[in-house]
Amino acid sequence: MTELAELLTPTLIALCGFAFLAGFIDSVVGGGGLIQIPALFVLLPQLSPAVILGTNKFAAIWGTASATLQYARHVPISWKVVLPAGAVAALASFLGARTVSLIGNAELKPLILVMMVAVLAYTLWKKDFGKLHAPRLNDRQQLLTGLAIGAIVGFYDGFFGPGTGSFLIFAFVGLFGFSFLAASASAKAVNTITSFAALAYFVANGSVLYAYAIPMAIFNVAGSWLGSRLAIAKGSGFVRVLFIVVVTVLIARFGWDIVRT
Repeated sequence: MTELAELLTPTLIALCGFAFLAGFIDSVVGGGGLIQIPALFVLLPQLSPAVILGTNKFAAIWGTASATLQYARHVPISWKVVLPAGAVAALASFLGARTVSLIGNAELKPLILVMMVAVLAYTLWKKDFGKLHAPRLNDRQQLLTGLAIGAIVGFYDGFFGPGTGSFLIFAFVGLFGFSFLAASASAKAVNTITSFAALAYFVANGSVLYAYAIPMAIFNVAGSWLGSRLAIAKGSGFVRVLFIVVVTVLIARFGWDIVRT
């Protein structure tokens, strides 16, 4: 009992709560890093950024994988697109994780802010955006587009991270013609692969604090399970609304970061 009490510190309990919420949000529309990464920075200020990001990636990846399994059981996933895109994204994600250790990422924030505003404006303007699942590309076009998306978004995921799932969902809806629900399922599958690639770099460099990462991972899985179940039950309308909310919060987050620096 004494050992258990020593492990259940207020900091760990709070981080597990944030991990549950992050898993829930991320399983539906991405953006879990918006919750989990700031929580780690605030509650564990003594850790280096690399260890924060590595611990976050370890905690989040199991929830992402869990959500992917849930979606795969109930939502058709275009594996002929997802697997090639994921393979390219995995390499790009590893390169992104390597690059972030060499240079800063502050220069990206204004560009990401502009992109997020454009994504939100387009989603609000197109009322029927993502309502129906109507793929518009042939097999060759899907493959080439998937490879391009995998390279760009995969590198971003390893280099910076927050908003990766949202960018993937927007790409699958806007470029492929998927519904929001099918896009969320495909995004989770790609994101699982990219996260494993980035995590491999952090683990190899000892940048994961397992005492926090493992309990957080358990709660992240629980949140992901609940979120994916709700998304499957409520459909694309629910995913669209949550997508708009998360993108709006991401815009506020990046805007604040730019203003204060």
